Amino acid sequence: MKNLTSWAIIGLTLIFLIGPFIIIIFAGASAGESLAFPPDGLSLRWYLKVFTIESFRQSFVLSMGLAIFGTLAALLLGIPAAYALNRYELPGAETIRTVVASPIIVPGIIVGLALLRYMVIPLDVTVTVALFMAHTALVLPYAVRVVSSSLNNLRSDMEEAAVLLGCTRLQAFTKVVLPNIRGGVLAAFILGFVTSFNQVPVSLFLSGPGVRTLPIDMLAYMEITYDPSVAALSALLAFMSLAIVFIAERLLGFSRYV
Repeated sequence: MKNLTSWAIIGLTLIFLIGPFIIIIFAGASAGESLAFPPDGLSLRWYLKVFTIESFRQSFVLSMGLAIFGTLAALLLGIPAAYALNRYELPGAETIRTVVASPIIVPGIIVGLALLRYMVIPLDVTVTVALFMAHTALVLPYAVRVVSSSLNNLRSDMEEAAVLLGCTRLQAFTKVVLPNIRGGVLAAFILGFVTSFNQVPVSLFLSGPGVRTLPIDMLAYMEITYDPSVAALSALLAFMSLAIVFIAERLLGFSRYV
């Protein structure tokens, strides 16, 4: 009886997690003219139509650029910050950690409004630059937290041994520390990439004419058209996320380092 209950709980959990994914796959494969589930027959035409919509292509390129370069910028800032907070007794370290984590604590809609009011408008910053800065700031806490966890699991005496054997601090970091935390760096990149790519509240305030991220463009598309192409695009994006994790695991051995 206890085993049966456990399997029932596991089954309900899987349905809760996978159910929405299955729904959007079949909703996007509908043969009908409007978004509905169960679908009115099955067809791949909406999946094919996604690639013909110019606004989707442009916003996809922008979202990919923001996600990749914003995450890389966050890692360039976050790895040294995590190292300093982990290895040195800095005055006000807890305050620094709180400030770094603030983009997670503060609602995204407030961050977007603040950037629009106090940076984009008075400083005449372009929308693309503002989006890049916002996405970098939003991803930075994940980079610091994940890399810090990897550094906590790395013995500091390994680095000290490298210094005693003749390495400089920079050489010890690049040759000893960085290779041993690459799993954490990869995890931070994947988490930051997905967070940035799917960001809505901040991007909603900072999008402008001709400059919209893919999630915002999908929202705008649904305001005027209610066909299954948005469901098809959502399914494709979900498959893309799964493919990124799978490739990272196969090529980089992700599970061996985290």
